[in-house]
Amino acid sequence: MRLVKVALDALTTRGRSFMAAGLTAVVCAFLLGEQDLLRAGLLVLVLPLLSVFAVSRTRYRLACARRLGPSRLPVGHEARADVRLENVSRLPTGLLLVEDRVPYALGGRARFVLDRIEPLGSRELSYRLRSDVRGRFRIGPLTVRLADPFGLVELARSFSLTDTLTVTPLTVELPPGRVPGAWHGEGQNLARALAAAREDDVVPREYRRGDDPRRVHWRSTARYGELMVRREEQQWQSRAVLLLDTRRAAHVGEGPGSSFEQAVSVAASVGAHLARQGLPLRLVTDAGRGADLPAGSGPAAGGELLDVLAVIGQGDGAALLPGLAAVRGPRGRDGEALIVGVFGRLTAEEAAAAAAARRGTAIGVAVLLGQAGAPYDPAGALRRAGWRVLVLSSVAELPAAWAGVQGAPDE
Repeated sequence: MRLVKVALDALTTRGRSFMAAGLTAVVCAFLLGEQDLLRAGLLVLVLPLLSVFAVSRTRYRLACARRLGPSRLPVGHEARADVRLENVSRLPTGLLLVEDRVPYALGGRARFVLDRIEPLGSRELSYRLRSDVRGRFRIGPLTVRLADPFGLVELARSFSLTDTLTVTPLTVELPPGRVPGAWHGEGQNLARALAAAREDDVVPREYRRGDDPRRVHWRSTARYGELMVRREEQQWQSRAVLLLDTRRAAHVGEGPGSSFEQAVSVAASVGAHLARQGLPLRLVTDAGRGADLPAGSGPAAGGELLDVLAVIGQGDGAALLPGLAAVRGPRGRDGEALIVGVFGRLTAEEAAAAAAARRGTAIGVAVLLGQAGAPYDPAGALRRAGWRVLVLSSVAELPAAWAGVQGAPDE
């Protein structure tokens, strides 16, 4: 019974039609007493079964290799998949129907028909991949369908090899230059800022083995209940924090033109720009989840950030406070030199909380998206708190607006 089921599953629509026609001819031959019709019916009935036997007994072996170029690309760009199919046996193949599984967002399945592959021969296949949505997509596995010359039978054999294509958010090139006041040297500017501050403004950190006892900050030690030290003489490197508002309720629109997708593109553009400038970056979402991303140099800088943003989605949370708390960081942690917040629509309470997230000498840049028709304009509250505010409708407006930020005087 199992062999019969396998044979029936391997039959194509044409093969099933042949079997039905042959069976009908045999029944009619018995009813009419026609020997010639019986012989013709048996031939038509047996031919698909013989094809199943012949195809299932093929002994050739195939090897598959796939290469994606590139394996990471921005939204709207094309990648190329090159597939090499090799016959590693000493027998020629028959008709092959080759299909590489491709997600619908990348254009659907890639299908090819090969007449034969000679012994120890190979075939090169290629196709294009393009996506208008970001994400991480699995390409493969490759499926080879073995078919008989009559098209009566197809047997599928699948490889296990898969590859991953990462489609990153659309980014725009920002003008060269740095945000004034956001890049400190190895402690020099920070020391100068702390020296000008009052005693109560000093932000200490916890004592670590090897610290100079003369740097103990006794007032903070009494406040926190643990030994704390000053940071004036600490080797300190500037860094930036990037806050992305992913709340579904804060954004408007659907698809690539939605304010959320524009916000992701803005975050990707700014983050990649800062990484190329050599500034270490910490990405934080409204839910408070964060990731420390290294700085870099050259065109590849910011690649880790783009990988993270390629798969980030909207959240169902309603509160922005966990993300703002993560921006402020734990007690004793060095403050950020630059805070960039990419927000959707904010209420008055959320705008006030966001405004308070910038502390000390940190430079704050707030990018507001999806504000058209919003019941409240948070730009004023943020500006009064010292933020530099950019109100955008799309990422295409970012380069010109960012040039204004870089030309702004220090707060």
